[in-house]
Amino acid sequence: MGNQDVKVLNFLLSPVGRRVEWALKLKGVDYEYIEEDIFNKSNLLLELNPVHKKVPVLVHGKKSIAESLIILEYIDETWKQYPLLSRHPYERSRARFWAKLSDEKLALGSWRAMVRKGEEGEKYLKEAKEVMEKLEEEINGKKFFGGNNIGYLDLALGWITCWLPIWEEIGSMQVLNPLKCPSISSWKINFLNHLAIKDNLPPKDKMIAYCHRRIEEFSSTCHG
Repeated sequence: MGNQDVKVLNFLLSPVGRRVEWALKLKGVDYEYIEEDIFNKSNLLLELNPVHKKVPVLVHGKKSIAESLIILEYIDETWKQYPLLSRHPYERSRARFWAKLSDEKLALGSWRAMVRKGEEGEKYLKEAKEVMEKLEEEINGKKFFGGNNIGYLDLALGWITCWLPIWEEIGSMQVLNPLKCPSISSWKINFLNHLAIKDNLPPKDKMIAYCHRRIEEFSSTCHG
């Protein structure tokens, strides 16, 4: 499909930004990609997202939309092909609940467990594992969280497939235990093998370098 003046401001290594690109790929919507330097933010980003001043930002015509989960809903409501959210209100509410909780507890908790040490790190790791095990119950018996196809919650959790293994490796920790979460482990394989996903993954070497840079910045702040 033509891009209909669709642009995405993003950072190559942004877990939340990648979900927006995946959604557009699934919908078959062409877009112009604009790489943003999050360490030296452009005037364009500050103009389009003056409140949070963060990526991603979706630009559709003269409209700009910020916050990745909100962008996913905008994409789903604007382009009807390949629905991401269920038509049923209860199922939509559950997907939104788990997406929000996972961002707040699983993603942030896993990141903090990687960068923090001692009891504090263990606390975050425990919280992240608890959410992961609840998600195992949510997907049990399904190929994707969206059923037979990748949906809204799958995209929201897509970072688990490529960023989490790196965080686990760098932090010498385990958030996703394949023995306790076999369904999520299978989901990871199904997700990564999807055509819209496997050709649109961030480069592993750059993810590793980026994580080390952020850890060094965090350590400098703590000891500065």
